Amino acid sequence: MAKTLGKDATCSIARALEVLGDTWTVLIIREALIAGSTRFQEFRDALGIAPNILSRRLETLVEQGIFERRAYREPGERSRYEYVLSDAGRGLNVVIAALADWGRTYRPQSDGTSPTFSRADDGTVAELAFVTEEGGRIAPARLVARRTEDARLRAS
Repeated sequence: MAKTLGKDATCSIARALEVLGDTWTVLIIREALIAGSTRFQEFRDALGIAPNILSRRLETLVEQGIFERRAYREPGERSRYEYVLSDAGRGLNVVIAALADWGRTYRPQSDGTSPTFSRADDGTVAELAFVTEEGGRIAPARLVARRTEDARLRAS
């Protein structure tokens, strides 16, 4: 995607939005993470998205390393592709969880649904939290955000 987002396009948030800054893109990732969707028709059925839009979004997500495209073939059918989350795609769990938490808190709906996230091996439910190096939790309202160079963060 060849768009520049604002004066500080080097910001990690702007870099992420270059890939994720589209409603359909985030919903496709949601379906892959939460429903385990991998096939074109599964995404279409779940989202009601036009096939041309879905094709373009999946192509971009493959190009950006969020999905890996793998061939499969059902007996008696032609070869098709499925879209499997890469490590980068699975790493978006925290983004989807944060969006879900924000939506549940600030956009509540009596008949709404929300995902829960749990450990794969034993089902222990996890929750989103800001945690210090020492393991202490910090309420989001007590945090401040500051611009920091990526190189300095990696050195920590």
